[in-house]
Amino acid sequence: MFFLKDLPTRQMLQSYGERYPGMDAEAVAGALRLLRRGSLLMRALEAYFTAHALSQTRFLVLIVIDREPGQGGAGQGESGQGGLLASEIADRLDISRPVVTDTVKALVRAGLLGSAPVPGDGRAKRITVTPAGGAVLADLLPGYFALIADFMACEDEGAG
Repeated sequence: MFFLKDLPTRQMLQSYGERYPGMDAEAVAGALRLLRRGSLLMRALEAYFTAHALSQTRFLVLIVIDREPGQGGAGQGESGQGGLLASEIADRLDISRPVVTDTVKALVRAGLLGSAPVPGDGRAKRITVTPAGGAVLADLLPGYFALIADFMACEDEGAG
């Protein structure tokens, strides 16, 4: 998260630019605005997920699996086994493997994910979204996409 609410003025940044010749005041101002907007969006998404008894991490694990070919989500109609190994989920997210493992276990306990052994590998399991998990995503995604659309349509950098 980016916690700076009171962004520096153009004059402040130009003053820094005079003191530090390598500093591009316009680039810094743009980056700070982008960081602030991103932080506001992340907070709005976290609140949305919380209202739906999820976290961003749980949502991301569900959606990463759901979009795989053969799962029935974004890859619907394509051929393939469907589902992912826990290591494949971790490779697709910027989350540590232990966090992914704990999140998958919690989602399996909640009935939102299922797992099946991989033939020939006694330890590996292919993780899939269950019908209950699909229903959660189907309920969540319209509001998720609307929240993002509304946020992106907002011109005022302090709103969102």
